[in-house]
Formats: sequence, structure tokens, C-alpha cells
Amino acid sequence: MACIDVDSLAQYERDAREGRADALYNLGLAYSTGQGVTTDLVAAHKWFNLAAVRGVEAAKTWRNQLAGEMAPSQIAEAQRLAREWLNIFR
Repeated sequence: MACIDVDSLAQYERDAREGRADALYNLGLAYSTGQGVTTDLVAAHKWFNLAAVRGVEAAKTWRNQLAGEMAPSQIAEAQRLAREWLNIFR
């Protein structure tokens, strides 16, 4: 996997606010692998969940894999954050 730089992350975040599924997925990858950011499974799950809602099949696989490594409270927090994000950026 290529290293994700700060400029790429900023672009992914802008594109994610516009609902671009690929940007949501790339943010999930960044947070799940620590590319350009600190590894954060809750954030990664949130981004993969949002990408999955927009039809990215690979995001479902990653989200499910992460869920196996997370506590139920972490999954619940990730889902809450995804719902919150959807309410803001729908």
C-alpha cells in the first residue's frame, strides 16, 4: 500500500463530505493501517461503514474484519459516529 500523505488525507476528507464512496473507503484504509494518521479502529470502522452504505463491497469486508478486533462498545461508538456523520453530510 502506498503511503498516504497529509495532502491526500485532506483531499479524501473534502471528497468524503461530498459523499464520494472512494474517499470514504480511503479514509477507512488510512485509519485502519495508520497511513498518515494514528491507527484508530473506531474511526476506520466508521469510514468503512459509510463506504459500505455507498456500495463499496471491499469496505464491508474490512469493516467486518475490524469488528472482530474491536470491543462491542467500540463498534457501537463507530456506528454512532457514522450515523452522526450521515446526519451532517447527507
